[in-house]
Amino acid sequence: MQYTQGGPLLDITMELGELEEVHLPHFVCLGTNPSLKNEMKILHVEEHGVSFEEVHEVTRFHAKILHPKFSAISLILRLLSWNVDVHCELMLYLTVKKETLISRLYLFPSNPSQIQAVEQQEKSQGSSRILISRPERSFKLSSSFRLNIHCSTDINPQKIHLIHRDTTPSFFRAVVKMTGIDIEMELFSDDERIAWREKVSQDEFITDTRSTSAVSGAGRPAESSLNGPPEQQLRSVRTEFVKRVSGPVLDGLLDRLLQHTVINQEEMESVKVIAERSEKARDIIDMVLRKGTESCSRMINLLGELDPYLWTQLQIHSVGVPT
Repeated sequence: MQYTQGGPLLDITMELGELEEVHLPHFVCLGTNPSLKNEMKILHVEEHGVSFEEVHEVTRFHAKILHPKFSAISLILRLLSWNVDVHCELMLYLTVKKETLISRLYLFPSNPSQIQAVEQQEKSQGSSRILISRPERSFKLSSSFRLNIHCSTDINPQKIHLIHRDTTPSFFRAVVKMTGIDIEMELFSDDERIAWREKVSQDEFITDTRSTSAVSGAGRPAESSLNGPPEQQLRSVRTEFVKRVSGPVLDGLLDRLLQHTVINQEEMESVKVIAERSEKARDIIDMVLRKGTESCSRMINLLGELDPYLWTQLQIHSVGVPT
């Protein structure tokens, strides 16, 4: 029977006590094929072979197992189908060398350990990350993509296949001439449709040809702007929030803001019908900003629950909310 990996490889050992349940992360998009919930199993890798375990419950980002018995080596989540859509990450790093800009664009199924591996690799090379938007839809596992940058002189490799790796994921390396204009990037899928598009402002990287690396922290809000009250924190990350937040997170945020009475039913419905992701994000954050300190505090905390990775990248901090 054929299996394909649907989540990160984990090494879990219980030294003392027992767990009632464990929620294992997965990167499978269930929205396009809800029946995949019934095809998920847990694969235990043990010293003398492997064994399978049934999944008790599957949520959007996790698979739950009850009273888990961990092997001493590792645990992995796999699927019974090869035709799988997955949530993906795009990570962009820039380095300036004289009058040339070197970009590296990583594409891989969402996996916190892979994000960490990329960050460590790029940090060792002195590169800096530029925050870019996530793909607004899921991609087919094993499909291929090509990158186009209008002012590039070389892009290698020509195509990348979307597969899960236990090592550092593959990336496009592009050489771009410093022309003083914004960099436009487009990612094309197998059928030559645009799967993702981004424009990186020239303000986000150094144009001084004497520099040897991108500005540290380019594209992120200044540290000093993140130490103030909730309104100031939220206002300082408004641009990056609109640029980076995904459609599903926005929908979840709307539901949670309504649940906590930050917004009312009429306000939620007026925003939910907006089709354009960035416009919806802009309306949500502006609506909350107008409501004051407590509402801003609540949104910051809810964003941390719904999208911990984006929350960390925005460098905002949890704040107390009156009960």
